[in-house]
Amino acid sequence: MSTEHRGVVVIGDALIDEIRDASGVRELVGGAALNVAVGLRRLGVPATLIAMVGADAAGDHIREYLADHDVALVESPSAYGSSRAIVQRAANGEPEYVFNEAAQRRSIRYSDAARDAIAAAALVAVSCFPFDVEAEVRSLADAVGEARLVIDPNPRAGMLHDRAEFVRGFETLAARSELVKVGADDAALLYDGDLDALRRRLRDLGVDAVLATAGADGAVLETDAGELTAPIAALPGRVVDTVGAGDATLAGVAEGLVDGHPSSAEEWQALLDRAMLIAAATVRAEGGLLRTPESLAESERGVFGS
Repeated sequence: MSTEHRGVVVIGDALIDEIRDASGVRELVGGAALNVAVGLRRLGVPATLIAMVGADAAGDHIREYLADHDVALVESPSAYGSSRAIVQRAANGEPEYVFNEAAQRRSIRYSDAARDAIAAAALVAVSCFPFDVEAEVRSLADAVGEARLVIDPNPRAGMLHDRAEFVRGFETLAARSELVKVGADDAALLYDGDLDALRRRLRDLGVDAVLATAGADGAVLETDAGELTAPIAALPGRVVDTVGAGDATLAGVAEGLVDGHPSSAEEWQALLDRAMLIAAATVRAEGGLLRTPESLAESERGVFGS
């Protein structure tokens, strides 16, 4: 990593998760892009988040949370307040989301500060972006220019307005990306549910590396160096909350790309294995805050809290 380019800029969503379950109602700061930015900072990588945040109490909560985690925020104003997701558990235990108007109509503007941050970054990560809005995709492409890109489409059924347009916008940026992360949910929502076929499609589009995550079935990373696999990492303790697993995986992968692109199968495998360990640690606590195996061990010894 050169002295001119350092850290990661993350572009996407920031919101409040309003969790409703048998314990009652509580609020957590969340959003996929926000989780990735905070996760990167917890891994020691300077991080800047570019996202829409409202001028309201929820927005103040988001700003305070980011400041507490030493993540710089370049915010886009919102005419609809801050984004919010009501989260409930379905019968199968998976989270179900209902998004407010702000989340459904999220929009990002690229100020001089945003463009300066992008120009100075070693890597730009995009997650949960409105790829089905053509003007948003054009603005994003213009703002990132020739920056190194990592993308997680991370569509949400409650935010998705036009499936075909989302695929078109996503693939436009994916084709020039250094790495794209997709999951079984993405394949089901955007394509025909065949994750392996989606992985091959993205490689055919020209994506340098495709990371396909499939929950309990682990992950496959396809690169020019070969096809690598990793099972779900085993760690002590029970799985508490899978909400942040994908974001933690993306943060772990992005951390490994900041200093450059791996060239050998061994380097890619080490990056993948570390990301899977980070995901396994993260799901052993509630919320999307990234954990590492080391932080879990320290927390058990009372070194610090969550």
